[in-house]
Formats: sequence, C-alpha cells, structure tokens
Amino acid sequence: MSLEAVSKLSGVSKSMLSQIERGESSPTIATLWNLTRALQVDFAGLLEGKEEASKIVVLRSDEVPTITVKETGCHVRILSPPEDAGSLEIYELAFESGGVLDSQPHSRGTREHLTVVEGCLSVTSGEVSETLNRGDTGRYAADISHSISSKDGARAMLIVMTE
Repeated sequence: MSLEAVSKLSGVSKSMLSQIERGESSPTIATLWNLTRALQVDFAGLLEGKEEASKIVVLRSDEVPTITVKETGCHVRILSPPEDAGSLEIYELAFESGGVLDSQPHSRGTREHLTVVEGCLSVTSGEVSETLNRGDTGRYAADISHSISSKDGARAMLIVMTE
C-alpha cells in the first residue's frame, strides 16, 4: 500500500508515515491508534508479547483487513502480518471490470510478484507492459511507477518484496 493511501485512510501525514517506516520517528499512541483503525489491525495485539511457537494465529475471513481503493474498482485484502510491512507484504487483489491499481514507486529494490488466480490482468512497470492470464506469474520492478488493470474483472495474489 502506498504512503498516500495509508495517509488518506488514517489521517496521518505522509511525511510522518515515511519517518516511522524508516525508523526515524516513534509514533505516539494516538498515531498508532489511527493507523491500527485505518488498517483494521488489533491495537491491543501490538502491545502483547511474542506469539508462542506452538500457537496458530487465525484471522477469519471477515477479520482480514480489506481496503477498497476508491473509484478504481480494486479491493485489496492484506494477508501479511503488520510487522512484516516494508520487507515482505502479501495481498489478495480483486478487480471489478475496468479496475485499475496504479502505484507510485516503492523503496529502491522493491519487486512485486503477481499471480493471476482468475481472469486476465495487464501489468505495466515503467514503459513495459505484459498480459497475464489465469495461472501466470509476473515479476517486475516496483521501485518505478507501475500499474495492474483488468478489463473484465480478475483476482490475483500479490507479493511485495523489498531488499
């Protein structure tokens, strides 16, 4: 998710989010509260100790944080735990007909791995475009402007990895 999207959802400025992400600033309790509410993450869970190795943490389908990117026809379910944000992020994407997910460049060295589960998607990274059909995986630079679009609706899994 872009800083702009998180900023719009949480009311926390992009500059503050960037400072927190880089470890240059510690968020206040109020900032954490706004971020956890916007991302649908359990605030109390941030304050708990480490999970036991023998424990299985289950998020039921209706508990998985979901973001509808307004007026783009794309719904994003956040499958990775919040503590992995910035290094490894996993998303389920659902596109309506004509849906588009435009992204600004992520951190240097970031790559995306997109696997189409249903339908057909067009992927553009910089000046290069490819069409992916059901079962295809596209791997591309995400530290440049990039976008994913669907003509007739589609579902996909997206993994974002940062060096």
